[in-house]
Amino acid sequence: MKTVVLKRVTIIAEALLEERLVRDVKRLGARGHTVTEVRGEGSRGVRASEWEGHNVKLESIVSPDVADRVLEHLAATYFPHFAVIAYVEDVSVVRGEKYV
Repeated sequence: MKTVVLKRVTIIAEALLEERLVRDVKRLGARGHTVTEVRGEGSRGVRASEWEGHNVKLESIVSPDVADRVLEHLAATYFPHFAVIAYVEDVSVVRGEKYV
């Protein structure tokens, strides 16, 4: 079975940003995505209360060019104003043509 190396972009953000992030990622070239509700602790600690809402994790498998565009957009638009984390990993996928 032949695989292709692509990029998995993972974004963790406040749930109120979900629709905006999905729209942006698609506009920047992603063909699909997965969103899950997540919780955890980071440099800012654990969220203080339920009323603050949950976090979401958005994942998308994309080409290296799309991954770069997404990270640049996040850095310019979201990082200065919101609690957003993003990272990119190499992934080996079957049927790579579905993603690019």
